[in-house]
Amino acid sequence: MKNKTTSENPLICDPVEGICGIPDSADNTKIKVQKIIKPVKLVYFTDPICSSCWGIEPQLRKLKLEYGNSLEIEYRMGGLLPDWSYNSGGISKPSDVAHHWDEVSVHYDMPIDGDVWLEDPLPSSYPPSIAFKAAQQQDPDIAVLFLREIREMVFLQKKNITKWEHLESAAKKVGLNTSQLKIDFDGIAKTLFEEDLKLAKQFGVRGFPTMFFIDKEGNKETVYGSKPYAFYETSVLKLNPSAAKCEYNKNSDTLFAKYNSLTAKEFSELSGMPRSESEKYLNDLSAKNILEKLTTKNGSIWKLKNSVKME
Repeated sequence: MKNKTTSENPLICDPVEGICGIPDSADNTKIKVQKIIKPVKLVYFTDPICSSCWGIEPQLRKLKLEYGNSLEIEYRMGGLLPDWSYNSGGISKPSDVAHHWDEVSVHYDMPIDGDVWLEDPLPSSYPPSIAFKAAQQQDPDIAVLFLREIREMVFLQKKNITKWEHLESAAKKVGLNTSQLKIDFDGIAKTLFEEDLKLAKQFGVRGFPTMFFIDKEGNKETVYGSKPYAFYETSVLKLNPSAAKCEYNKNSDTLFAKYNSLTAKEFSELSGMPRSESEKYLNDLSAKNILEKLTTKNGSIWKLKNSVKME
């Protein structure tokens, strides 16, 4: 897939580069970040409907488990799809995205059902992005759970997450105060989202996922697009060579206690189990009524029954 096409169409994600692009509006303003508490800060520019961002969930979750003690993550929204007014080069309407999402699902080995663009298409990615900023006002950690929940809604459940009913449902599930969320959604969250868009320009972000690893001296490593886990680990170790990798229990009980839902690719990445075996293993747990399985036309996800755990 040519880079020209990707840059013109934010929802056309280049599997080779692992990027969902946005219009070129970057500048070279010097990067400024908030205070860094842990040895390394990861500033993660993402979007709720970015399929490449969904594709790196296995790597990101592993990074949190192995280097969470020396790495703090700052989530920023990038504004992937303002509206449909400027798209060209083969993507002019929501239905054009449907088949592409199905293809991307196979490439990343992460379940995505593109039929949402046929059945209940999203006009923009801004409302769920603003809702995430509202969630951050209550609790940054629960906001990450909220982001995961709305991603599962749009990628697997074919729900239009620009609609308040779905945002409210996700908020309730992860324990947010929905009344306060609506107040912030209609108020301060819009300003905070605009600040994220400005910061994305300052950082020179032109696609998602883009990750900037920064140490306390301002040294920076950048991982642009979906890459194998070693790229993210190497970035941490370059900036903090003394970072100790945390050894964690890789059995299913521990992993599902940490992450409420896992795909077969995620379970394989986190447990070390070969991908050829992970799906059968999860199916067995589902048959034993330990896990709940949700199946889409492009794969499945397994959830721990009746429980929500922290990211």
